Amino acid sequence: MASAQSLSLADRRIVAAWASDCAERVLPLFEQEAPRDGRPRDAVARTRAFSRGEIDAAGEIRRRFVAGRAAAAVTAPAAVAAARAAAQAAGVAHMGAHALAAVRLALRQLPALGSDSAGPLGAGLLAVGDLGEAIRRLQAAL
Repeated sequence: MASAQSLSLADRRIVAAWASDCAERVLPLFEQEAPRDGRPRDAVARTRAFSRGEIDAAGEIRRRFVAGRAAAAVTAPAAVAAARAAAQAAGVAHMGAHALAAVRLALRQLPALGSDSAGPLGAGLLAVGDLGEAIRRLQAAL
């Protein structure tokens, strides 16, 4: 059974293009602290390749955590956030909910934050604190 947080392949490709653009903008924050760690940049490149149809979701599902692990290699909050942004962008290949704030029409198809126990819109890290409040405001504005 498909998750309510899933988007069509075409929508995920659109959102992946947007997500890779956003994550790429903050990569220098990570690379300033870890210039030899290419995991986040590689994740952005793979996300962009997915958006163009050059790679499929199956391969990306297996690799989706690689950029996120890079967050443990840095200490500056901005560098950590940049690595996580790359990881979230890469996650779009398998589930559109990883790209909150992306394509308005696509996001209208996703459940409200905390209303679905499966996936990133469940009761996990995205649902708490300032980020959770920002996501709720964004969803309310759609």
